[in-house]
Amino acid sequence: MTTLAKSLLTAIAATALGITAVSAETRITYKSAKTGSSYYQMGVELSEALKAGTDGAVIVTVEESQGSVQNVMEAKARGADYVFTTPPALVGLAQKGAAMFEGKGDPKFDEIRALFPIPSLTMHFVMSADSGTTDLVGLEGKTVLLGKGSFGATEGEKYLELFGLTDKVKIADAELSNAVAALKNGQIDGFVTAGSWPAPNVIEAAASTPVTILSMTEDQIAASKRTKLVIPAGTYAGQDADITTTSLPVVAYATSAMDDDTAYQLTKTFWQSKEKLGGTSPWWNGVDQDLMVNIEGKVHPGAARYYEEAGIALTDAQK
Repeated sequence: MTTLAKSLLTAIAATALGITAVSAETRITYKSAKTGSSYYQMGVELSEALKAGTDGAVIVTVEESQGSVQNVMEAKARGADYVFTTPPALVGLAQKGAAMFEGKGDPKFDEIRALFPIPSLTMHFVMSADSGTTDLVGLEGKTVLLGKGSFGATEGEKYLELFGLTDKVKIADAELSNAVAALKNGQIDGFVTAGSWPAPNVIEAAASTPVTILSMTEDQIAASKRTKLVIPAGTYAGQDADITTTSLPVVAYATSAMDDDTAYQLTKTFWQSKEKLGGTSPWWNGVDQDLMVNIEGKVHPGAARYYEEAGIALTDAQK
């Protein structure tokens, strides 16, 4: 065999190996949240964990989103590589063509399938210790910063109305980004924020000035029609007891277009990487098997295979 022939064979073999390597690589688009948000950062952390946990077999590209409604809407046009995050309730509304999805229904919404839960949006009512406020009723007469346009702001307004406090609380006209400084300087008595726990702005507030993070009663939680969540004692500086509050569960979804093996690999790698994720960012420590009950609708068959192997029971509605 001539030197030229050997070189050609070597080149062909190398090309074939390259094609095999590429075909073995799974590429996923992860539709998350706005750049700079905690949920976008979670997406980045998750993409890194999936790449490391699969030795590079899964490559995740994190894509910015304007919100959960957009994420759900795009499910009807995306392919098998699409993973997105949203509260389960929005999936149910999309499938019914209700609320913000009225007139926008599509049969493809029925093909949305859950993979695994991610940190929940958790309500925090953060009050300065000097305010003397220890419960929601104690908000009367206080100055509170809600922020604007966020889930936390909308939810905070809802709770004030729900518990008869709308005209009894002074709402500070400022952005939530100014909350910690305003609290420390005594310009406000407290602020309301929603995000994964532990929330960075609450950590900062508790570290810079004595605060009380309010708990809600069982009746208040029931009236809110949100999911109960307990933030363990010691999560924030000076927090000696559990905080009972409300949350909005958030789940990572795909569609039935995703093949079972990919869904299985994504789900298995997530749960196997969760401890390491929590070591990097504590908000992942708020995710455990107990959050599985918050998944409404069906779990992807590939993900269900992992849950069966792991001994994690699914409800009949999830199968």
